[in-house]
Amino acid sequence: ASGCERASTTDPTPPAGGQAYVLDYDVFASNIDPLLSGYGCDNSTCHGGGIRGTFELSPAGDKDIAFDFAQARLQVNGYEPVSSPLIMKPLAPECGGPGHAGGFLFTELDNPDYLAILAWIEAGEFK
Repeated sequence: ASGCERASTTDPTPPAGGQAYVLDYDVFASNIDPLLSGYGCDNSTCHGGGIRGTFELSPAGDKDIAFDFAQARLQVNGYEPVSSPLIMKPLAPECGGPGHAGGFLFTELDNPDYLAILAWIEAGEFK
């Protein structure tokens, strides 16, 4: 085959990947996971009872903050934080929420808990 006369003796340079959106684990552990637990998101009939939709949390009686953090990160849109499913799903339709089988936790955009989660997401950065 033309152009294939000799194979490379060195490994190819791995392709450069895209940037990851990095969120603060400590803020999640101290502020965000307790909010999710406080709203009952981790109970056995909700996200703590196994995956619901695309979101799962460790159950209330067996908390695994690292697991919850990894799951919450999957619900974040770093390019458009305000559209992240983590805050959009529990947002009431009159505030722009798409609907949520577990009910609407945030009925106002100035809810302090909504704002805390949004601030955590917005504080992330691409690295």
